[in-house]
Amino acid sequence: MTVGNIKMPKLGFGLMRLPQSGGEIDIPQLKRMVDAYMQAGFNYFDTAYVYHGGKSETAIREALVERYPRESFHLATKLPAWAMKSADDRDRIFEEQLARAGVEHFDFYLLHSLEDGNNYDTYVKYNCFDWAVQKKAEGKIKHFGFSYHGTPELLEQVLDAHPEVEFVQIQLNYADWNNPVVQSGKLYEILHQRGLPIIVMEPVKGGTLASLHPELEAMMKAELPDASIASWAMRFVGSLHGVATILSGMSNEEQMQDNISTFTDFKPLSARERQVIDEVVKKMLDMPLVQCTSCRYCCDGCPAAISIPDVFRALNTVRMYPGDGRPKMFYNGLVSRSGRAKDCIACGQCEGVCPQHLPIIELMREASKKLDK
Repeated sequence: MTVGNIKMPKLGFGLMRLPQSGGEIDIPQLKRMVDAYMQAGFNYFDTAYVYHGGKSETAIREALVERYPRESFHLATKLPAWAMKSADDRDRIFEEQLARAGVEHFDFYLLHSLEDGNNYDTYVKYNCFDWAVQKKAEGKIKHFGFSYHGTPELLEQVLDAHPEVEFVQIQLNYADWNNPVVQSGKLYEILHQRGLPIIVMEPVKGGTLASLHPELEAMMKAELPDASIASWAMRFVGSLHGVATILSGMSNEEQMQDNISTFTDFKPLSARERQVIDEVVKKMLDMPLVQCTSCRYCCDGCPAAISIPDVFRALNTVRMYPGDGRPKMFYNGLVSRSGRAKDCIACGQCEGVCPQHLPIIELMREASKKLDK
């Protein structure tokens, strides 16, 4: 599938969850992952101003931009509403991004996390749509779109008002297809009906669909013994018409190789495999888990320095396995370097930036009750 005149690869390299070593991005491993990805015939890289505390754009300069011809890859990044206090910040951030990434233009540029309320209002207030069109006219942006976490109603409103949008990036996976908060299926149908190319984020839901409850994994393994659990999620999205690229936030070489294997000679889901996924989803809905994707937007402004997604990992494990002592061991190790769930002051900063609209304050109380003993 193409966006404009660019032929899109089925697999995109998401740069939000890069490999770590000693608390920093592991550049040598990232270089090996970039090499494996490029050699397999893929070439779409998706970063953002805020990823890895602002270090993702710099890391991809070192691992990709300085090592490959500019015409051999496509680079996407995003403008964050929450980092802007005036219209002047549009150009300030954009010029900083060009310098960080070491490029003269971005192939794809997105308004980051457009959704009902503050983010969309900010983009309108600072006239960011027209600004992006001007950047495109200057040759600084090749293709313009936005990433989206809002309602279907707002999506249609935005698309009606802005025919200049060339693509939209949405969260889409089999667990969220009928999720009443995310509404992946409805968002997909709107974009597909309009013929807009879709870039997919969170196909494995922050890694939660790569490792399921043993009962659910057994259902998949009975059908395809040698396939990874993550590959089911990737193939679900890859089987949908109108999907231009599927982003995977790969954090190690093993995940890279698994995805390359899935998308080399890609095979869409069979009718039987779709049925297995339907059965898995039905059982998943009976397991009340926190639907956190570990984007970590909640962490930067937390006054108690709580590693909220990691607390939710422990809480989910306690919910699924009440007698298992491992989540408490994990939690005790976690709070040696971050805040405890009981340290939450209920300020609401985290809930204001959560793309999944989770009731984080309430969940912190539950986590404290179960883990802070």
